[in-house]
Amino acid sequence: MRIAVVGTGYVGLVTGACLAEFGMFVTCVDIDEKKIEMLNRGEIPIYEPGLDVVVEKNSKAGRLKFTTDIEEAVKNNLVIFIAVGTPPKDDGSADLTYVENVAKDIAKYMNGYKVIVNKSTVPVGTGQKVKKIIRDIVGDKYKFDVVSNPEFLREGAAVNDFMRPDRIVIGAESDEAVAIMKDIYSAHYLGEAPFVVTNIETAEMIKYASNAFLALKITFINEVANLCDLVGADVHKVAKAMGMDGRISPKFLHPGPGYGGSCFPKDTLALCNIAKEHGYQFKVVEAAIEVNEEQKLRMVDKIMGLLGVEKKEGVLEGKTISVLGLAFKPNTDDMRESPAIIIINELLKYGAKIKAFDPIAMENAKKIFGDKIEYCSDEYETVQDSDCLTIVTEWNQFRKLDMERIGGLMKEKNLADLRNIYEPAKMRKLGFNYTCVGRSKV
Repeated sequence: MRIAVVGTGYVGLVTGACLAEFGMFVTCVDIDEKKIEMLNRGEIPIYEPGLDVVVEKNSKAGRLKFTTDIEEAVKNNLVIFIAVGTPPKDDGSADLTYVENVAKDIAKYMNGYKVIVNKSTVPVGTGQKVKKIIRDIVGDKYKFDVVSNPEFLREGAAVNDFMRPDRIVIGAESDEAVAIMKDIYSAHYLGEAPFVVTNIETAEMIKYASNAFLALKITFINEVANLCDLVGADVHKVAKAMGMDGRISPKFLHPGPGYGGSCFPKDTLALCNIAKEHGYQFKVVEAAIEVNEEQKLRMVDKIMGLLGVEKKEGVLEGKTISVLGLAFKPNTDDMRESPAIIIINELLKYGAKIKAFDPIAMENAKKIFGDKIEYCSDEYETVQDSDCLTIVTEWNQFRKLDMERIGGLMKEKNLADLRNIYEPAKMRKLGFNYTCVGRSKV
């Protein structure tokens, strides 16, 4: 099987490398010449644990190559995956410009039957739009099929998720296309991964519905945590008991400063926009979006409360706040929609000096904050002479810090544990003025 993957971001690069790992010959295409040059040198442009090993192995074996030549990729491969970005527009709808451009290129260079697979997260109806774009250019000269094959990859665990999927969704209109897709994923079929075969529109909706529901779970437990803070309940025990119900499960019931990343914010907005286009208001998801944005600002309130100040201009001047964790979650360098961005910008607005550290995301942070904040080399340098330590991302290396040493380095022992890493009673026993999310009175 010969496959082309257009786009070498998180989805495209992981998809291409992992399909090559299954023994297929894969050509990854991108218009970004610098990125392709990096990949051909064996350098990975994104941080994704384990991906470098898979790329290196399959590149050396000759099963994986990288190019900017989309003409060659289309002509020499039976299946072409579209894995380009679909960023949100100002109104929340998905920008399909990159998808449409790839569809036009595929049509331009088509030389026989092709299966065009939408791997990008796209609104319902995009498969039919891609089909029309190609048909308008090639007419009846060549037969082709369009397939929706949404990805369910978690950043930081994408390679494992691809190799051991919960399910494989295939939306297609012909038996031939379904057979080819099942052949591509035959290793999963033999491994008894469940296949869901449906029409294109249903497959497109499955992706949005899945991400929106996970965003709802996160938002719901954050609302519960906020109420726990007010009434003196322990959100950890509430979530644990909830998760024991098989209808609920414990996954995504972890309170914190709100969800971020490249998927949940974008996909919830897009789903609401799809609903509006069809005359429907998706009130539950709209509420989740609103609450998620409020949650980030609530974290700033918690920090202000620790410092004993109210929100007003210049109130944090002379105060140094240390931030551990900048990426939207651990095991990635992705800062898209990270809660850290809102929290830090709000603190800067009130005059605070910010010192920050993240194990992986520092370079991406510099692109966002520039010289507005101080970048440190480790956790202990970050807290030196700080008035407040704020933990925003729950990297494993932050879970067992020498808190006595931390306290000794700080000017004031204020700790805002926004990921509930530490036990409140223990931190208070160590002399910290401590707050967290949903356990503040425990």
